[in-house]
Amino acid sequence: MSAKPARKQGLLEELEDTLAHGTVARRVETLRKVTDLFVDGAADFADDQVALFDDVFECLIDHIEVSARALLARRLAPLASAPPRTLHRLADDDAIEVAGPVLSKSERLDDAALIRTAETKSQAHLLAISIRRVLSRAVTDILLRRGNDEVVHSTVSNPGADLSDSSYDTLLDRAALDENLAACLAMRPNLPRHHYLKLVAKASATVRARLEAANPKLAQEVSSAVRTAGRRARSSAVALTSQTEIAHALVRSLHADGRLDDRLVVQFTEQRKFDEANAAVAALANVPVAIAESIMIESRAEGVMILAKVAGLSWPAVESIIRMRDELAGSAPTDLIACKATYAQLRRSTAQQVLRFHRVQDTATAPQA
Repeated sequence: MSAKPARKQGLLEELEDTLAHGTVARRVETLRKVTDLFVDGAADFADDQVALFDDVFECLIDHIEVSARALLARRLAPLASAPPRTLHRLADDDAIEVAGPVLSKSERLDDAALIRTAETKSQAHLLAISIRRVLSRAVTDILLRRGNDEVVHSTVSNPGADLSDSSYDTLLDRAALDENLAACLAMRPNLPRHHYLKLVAKASATVRARLEAANPKLAQEVSSAVRTAGRRARSSAVALTSQTEIAHALVRSLHADGRLDDRLVVQFTEQRKFDEANAAVAALANVPVAIAESIMIESRAEGVMILAKVAGLSWPAVESIIRMRDELAGSAPTDLIACKATYAQLRRSTAQQVLRFHRVQDTATAPQA
């Protein structure tokens, strides 16, 4: 028989004697020595040795005070090979000074442990989780659902947090009444373009309502000013994420090679690739992407049909664009039967005149150099 089990049993018996008959000071001193031993050799320990320390720490955790557990948590949390059962016990501690370091730093915690804590523990525990280097969608969804304003802002501000489309939809509604949250969303490095545009639209509506209520005689001027601000926001370099720029470059390449057509537009829309679909329609209509975005986001379905008519798109492609637009905006389904009849009657020359007006208006409201 191996000597390791006997050694393990002997160490555990020694610990049991210390815990049963030792003073508080002796327990803490024992913990410090065991922790020093583990930290010093953590990088070299084999799995069975880590398991031995796991047993030792678990024995000690049940018999030490909060301050000692907190110290243990701070020392073990950054270690890639820290004893897993011990980490889970510390992360599940009701005292945030114990759980916090592990929840915020330990890479050894799996999603199951984080989800369990996020579903059951305090807002302080959720806040600690929100600053982790990486957060999966499963964990992020819970933080945004259960968290207070501080937790939500912290989660959204974390570039390592992966947000689902459903979370974005909830946050965009919430941001309409929370300027700080709107700012946190706008600063996310890879905020999907269609979510950014919806954020601008929702925030603009909120600002417009507040200003118009305060200055009812200036309602028209306020509305115009908000629309101008929206156009500037959309056309700014800050608003373009790396994903959007890659999408635009792909479409430019396809258009230059003569491969951009109805089929690709439908493919983009069915895959809910807003950036690619919008850039494709803009290229086919020979208008700047910013103008196409303004029509796609701000206008009714008639605006989309005008843009599509100039681009020479077939009705199936237009229908696909409208469906994508309704879904991404979270709005009620458009009356496609009526739209089909309107599109059939719309003359391309008329659509071109309307589109020229949009271009003139956009130029007039563009920021001066």
